[in-house]
Amino acid sequence: MQLEKSSQRRAQSREWSGTVPTAVDVRVLGLVVATAGLAASVNIPYGGVPFAIVAFVLLAAGGVGVHLLGERQLRRITDGLVERWVDAGGDVESVTRSSDGMRTEWTVRTPRGDVVVGGVALAPITKLSIEWQGMEDTMDAADAEENLDRLADGLYTEIFEIGSATQRA
Repeated sequence: MQLEKSSQRRAQSREWSGTVPTAVDVRVLGLVVATAGLAASVNIPYGGVPFAIVAFVLLAAGGVGVHLLGERQLRRITDGLVERWVDAGGDVESVTRSSDGMRTEWTVRTPRGDVVVGGVALAPITKLSIEWQGMEDTMDAADAEENLDRLADGLYTEIFEIGSATQRA
């Protein structure tokens, strides 16, 4: 009986493709370009148009790089969490890209409800937030990445084990 449940659980979790979609956010990139343009325009009286163009290119490239690094970090964390949940027997139906304001987010669909994993994807200040059933927790992405096993275990217990106990009650 236990073996059948385990097989069914694995079959259900196979609906997840095994990949977390990329989440390069055009709105964040637009903000980066607008900020670079504003900062570069301030340089026109001091260094002329050529200096402003160089400043714009450097600021825009730096901002895009910072966003891409932050997005990769959040994506690695999301992928690691979902992978650990599936390995532990959690049912993950899908992982889709979602958005809220200027945050980069993924929605992890489970039979017990949606888990939203994401945050602000700007490398030096990347924050991870995890929301489930209206409760949200935020932490530094670097700390989350260092303690990913412990984080995944705690969330698995809360979402898949405690969540199933409260649904049965």
